[in-house]
Amino acid sequence: MEYSPPPLFKQGASARVKMTVFACISIALLLIDSHARLLEKARFVAGAVLTPLQQAALVPRNAIFGVGDYFSTLSSLEKQVRELKRQQILSSQALQAAQLHAAENAQLRKLMDAREQVPVKSMLAEVLYDARDVNSRKIILNRGTRHDVALGLPVIDNQGVVGQVTRVFPFTSEVTLLTDKDQAIPVQLLRNGLRSVAYGRGKAGNLELRFTAPNADIQVG
Repeated sequence: MEYSPPPLFKQGASARVKMTVFACISIALLLIDSHARLLEKARFVAGAVLTPLQQAALVPRNAIFGVGDYFSTLSSLEKQVRELKRQQILSSQALQAAQLHAAENAQLRKLMDAREQVPVKSMLAEVLYDARDVNSRKIILNRGTRHDVALGLPVIDNQGVVGQVTRVFPFTSEVTLLTDKDQAIPVQLLRNGLRSVAYGRGKAGNLELRFTAPNADIQVG
């Protein structure tokens, strides 16, 4: 059974014939243009006319690519900032460690020089921590009876006497500093030979010369 419009609505050739005719015309134009270049100017004009339309059509794509590039660049910058901060922290830690080692080496050199100047037998000790009593001025050293430490021994640093051993354990010892309120030590002013006794002042961390005559030849410094 053939389905076709009534004869009243038939106008011109059929669609198949039209398609065949236009296909032949297209092929003919392609062959002519390939040999004679007759449509070169037409393509040039069409390209010039259609360029703004092409650019307008590319705007959404370029915008999408631009947003992607922006976030990609932002993410890369954030990673670089995090890496720089990490490197800065590592550099700061290395600098602090170097400064600490330099300070320790300087202190050890001073202690070695002081040890050579002491006429009696001496030993080096390390301060482990402060004593728990907040009302006293005491420290704990890493030397004890196993290292021939005894009660009453003086403790010095590169500047002079700092305290006295008041308690001894097998591997540690307790030193009461001169600044403790219960400590006292005889002193002498080298400038004029004046003798006195210096007492500790506890938390103040200073020494005090008590029972000094008002006209004593003592000067600041």
